[in-house]
Parts: sequence; structure tokens; C-alpha cells
Amino acid sequence: MNILGAVGGDDDGDDKEKEEEAERERLEAIREAEERRKEKHRKMEEEREKMRQEIRDKYNIKKKEEVVDPVQEEPNPLMRKKKTPEELAREAEAEDEDEFTKLKNTIETQVNELKSQIESKCVMQ
Repeated sequence: MNILGAVGGDDDGDDKEKEEEAERERLEAIREAEERRKEKHRKMEEEREKMRQEIRDKYNIKKKEEVVDPVQEEPNPLMRKKKTPEELAREAEAEDEDEFTKLKNTIETQVNELKSQIESKCVMQ
């Protein structure tokens, strides 16, 4: 705890070093705990997979192939950049425009085909 203006001298340099060291130790402890947790879960998954394989062998079941989704843009989807309402509106408008444009083009081609058929059958005098 650092109290500014306390009587007794300037130990700010010492306190900051102690705080930095404590922070480094805290971060190291967190990292080690995370590594232990990951290793524990990896071992548990290995045991589960071993049991699954024994069951597959016992009942002659083939293992399903895991489909790996190659599209994973960011490691944490909760931390991705949120789209603004303007961006969402622009995307929706582009999608609507695309559908409308497709429909319009389809109709225009059909009308042109009908025109050419009619003109070929009718001779103007």
C-alpha cells in the first residue's frame, strides 16, 4: 500500500520495484496455473478418447472423421470487432440490392426474348 505524503522518507523506488516483482510473480503464477489446467484437460481427453476407442473396437464401429472448420478468423469470437449499425444497414442493403438486381435482370431477359419471338412472328405492313 502506497500512501502519498507519508512521514518517513521516500521509499517510492523500493515500493515500485516490490510492486513490479509482485506483479511478475502473480502473472507467472497465473500462467503456470493455466498450463496445469490445460495439461489436466488434455490428459482427461486422452483418457476419454481411449475409452471411446475401446468401445469402438468392442462393437466394430468406425471412428467418424472430424470436420475441421478452416475458417476461424479470431481466436475468441467474443472479442471480435462489433459492426456499427451503419455497416449492418449497408450489408443488408447490398444483399437486398443483389436480390433485386438478379430479379430485374431475369425479368428483362425474359421480356426481351418474348419481344424477339413476337417480332419474328408478326410482320409489320
